[in-house]
Amino acid sequence: DRVRELVYQRELRPGDWVDEPALCAQLGISRTPLREALKALHGEGLVELVPRKGCRVRDLDDDELLELFPVMASLEGLCANLATRKLAKDDMAHLQALHARLEACAAADDIDGYYEINREFHLAIQHLADNRWLQRITSELRNVLILARHRQLTMPGRLQASLEEHRAVMAALDARDAEAAAAAMHDHLCH
Repeated sequence: DRVRELVYQRELRPGDWVDEPALCAQLGISRTPLREALKALHGEGLVELVPRKGCRVRDLDDDELLELFPVMASLEGLCANLATRKLAKDDMAHLQALHARLEACAAADDIDGYYEINREFHLAIQHLADNRWLQRITSELRNVLILARHRQLTMPGRLQASLEEHRAVMAALDARDAEAAAAAMHDHLCH
């Protein structure tokens, strides 16, 4: 978990080689648990184990992203559909609060803050869908997408476009229109 968090916080960036002795010293652990952690992260798709060279953080190329985003769009569209059908008044209030925080981050051009709130928002939708298999698959793929987070939101105009897409998702959720929520979420991920 601690090594995964270093990847998520970009202290270990995509393409970086993992300096095992330095990381062991930083975390106060021996090489054996670090190597076990790296094997687990390899299984999650976050790092690559390169024989006789070591380990490096995965750097997703454009082809991988073009393959991954349509899959995520379908999964998250299904999450939005199921969540809308189960949405209670308190759930909607929570999503509106998260969306207000997204709006504030976008207004401040706070990409890191926006990304974190965006992640919370998508996790909340996923949780509301209340399907353990869908949650498991979606979470695994979302963890891989974290590697490309700065490439996504730093593209010119992408932050504002993302916000507009979120507004469409929120409008569909507020209208309790499951099909529109699924379509808006699907479009959001495809963009």
